[in-house]
Amino acid sequence: MLTTYTYPKFEYRTPPEIASGKTLKVPVVVVGAGPVGLGAALDLQLHDIPVLLLDEDDTVSIGSRGVCYAKRALEILDRYGVGEAVCSKGVSWNVGRTFFREQEVYNFNLVPEPDHHRPGMVNLQQYYLEEYLAARAASRPNIDLRWKNKVVSVAQTGKTVTLKVETEDGCYTVETDWLIAADGARSPIRRMLGLDIEGKVFMDRFLIADVVMKADFPSERWFWFDPPFHPGQSVLLHKQTDSVFRIDFQLGWDADPEEAKKPENVVPRIKAMLGAFDGTAREFELEWVSVYTFQCRRMGSFNHGRVLFVGDAAHQVSPFGARGANSGLQDADNLGWKLKLVMDGKAPAVLLDSYSEERVFAAAENLVNSTRSTDFITPKSKVSRTFRNAVLSLAKDHAFGRALVNSGRLSVPAFLITSSLNTPDSAPDTFAGRMVPGAPMDDAPVLENGDPGWLLNKVGNCFFALYFADDPAALDVATVATLSALSFDNIAVQPLVISRKPGTVVGGIPGLEDPRGIAAQRYDAKHGTVYLLRPDQHVAARWRNLDAKKVKAAVARATCNA
Repeated sequence: MLTTYTYPKFEYRTPPEIASGKTLKVPVVVVGAGPVGLGAALDLQLHDIPVLLLDEDDTVSIGSRGVCYAKRALEILDRYGVGEAVCSKGVSWNVGRTFFREQEVYNFNLVPEPDHHRPGMVNLQQYYLEEYLAARAASRPNIDLRWKNKVVSVAQTGKTVTLKVETEDGCYTVETDWLIAADGARSPIRRMLGLDIEGKVFMDRFLIADVVMKADFPSERWFWFDPPFHPGQSVLLHKQTDSVFRIDFQLGWDADPEEAKKPENVVPRIKAMLGAFDGTAREFELEWVSVYTFQCRRMGSFNHGRVLFVGDAAHQVSPFGARGANSGLQDADNLGWKLKLVMDGKAPAVLLDSYSEERVFAAAENLVNSTRSTDFITPKSKVSRTFRNAVLSLAKDHAFGRALVNSGRLSVPAFLITSSLNTPDSAPDTFAGRMVPGAPMDDAPVLENGDPGWLLNKVGNCFFALYFADDPAALDVATVATLSALSFDNIAVQPLVISRKPGTVVGGIPGLEDPRGIAAQRYDAKHGTVYLLRPDQHVAARWRNLDAKKVKAAVARATCNA
């Protein structure tokens, strides 16, 4: 067990269905209480959907596992109610440094501009994130969280999914309208349904070591190619909370995983690395060790009838780039609002095809980046290694060389620019900047009734019409009336006015103040500019002038009601 963390043991309760012999009927079942499954359950809870969440274990993940949580994932976790806990406990960082042998050749800043609520990354051991999410889920009235409940069979008809669940007290049956499979890379549910996952397994292995030590290393990501303390291979260092440092050593494909994990083989590697910094024999304690192999794989489709796959059950990438849990949380963020509309009869089931469309697009993007990173980090021929080392040598002095360095392109949110749910810009409207239809929203500092806050904390969970105004108190009656009547076919569209000047909008429409114009600048907004925002905080459409007919058409398109 770990010296810096005490594992919780979640209570198992005998399911009442075992004694009654009755089939449990629920709207949605989520299988797997890792970060993505817990996130999916919390997302559905935000939409008032009752959820049965099943997990075959009774604690959180063993070892640090996922470490880096990117800015977009942190913004999603804010909506789930645990973002502040993660950021307070974790180690925030924006800067990464890359070294070739003994020289720094490249560095980057994930958030190069000020005025963002969340940092580019927070490092936090996965067990903390799961603990926070589990506590949040257990406190929600619409989530029935059952530990030590193992799904042993799955069958679906056109209208329902039936699961057999095994516990220490016996088995029971669950019938559900929708099943969300968040049961990990080996996904028993995927196997039970006879579904494939395709991709590539890379012929290399890496050793993960969590090391407890007192060290004043900065809160940055450090990556070495061919360092003197581990010649011919690569090493990665991350600072975590509780004085724990995560170190990844490239081993090569010929390494014996079991031998590599033995303390007598791990400790000398760490001593050599730490001694290379300043020659100091630092004291450290080895806390957790594992060996992993790179995999870049995904399912062809993430929805299969009434079974929806999220996270590692749907796609797997190599850990360099922190694209696993970050991408999985975006899956949950994308799925929840769509499933809610379908379940309420406000959108056709084909809307769930857009979940697969958009998240397959994102997964494919992640796989391309992850594969390229892996090929650069672990060249498989003398020619490719020569090319890689030449790039690293050039990077110190030449910008074009730095652009080619790839120590793991770090997780960024997917810009869903090809999505069928977008309403494209149309003439004569023209915009600058990156808030195109399909883009995840940029955050900005705002004031609400004089109190400071953040734009992203004021939107989400339903459609919003963000209207930019010079003076909110001077809006004409017709504009206020149009903004107040933007809900269509029982799909709510919440108006929100944002302005440079303080003031109250006539008619009681909520308003935000953008005193420094940062939001207006990031959204290239002028007086009268309108953004239609999806429940998952992506841009659906934008216009230079408010037109109710155009907003209605864009809502219909974004919900597959067009």
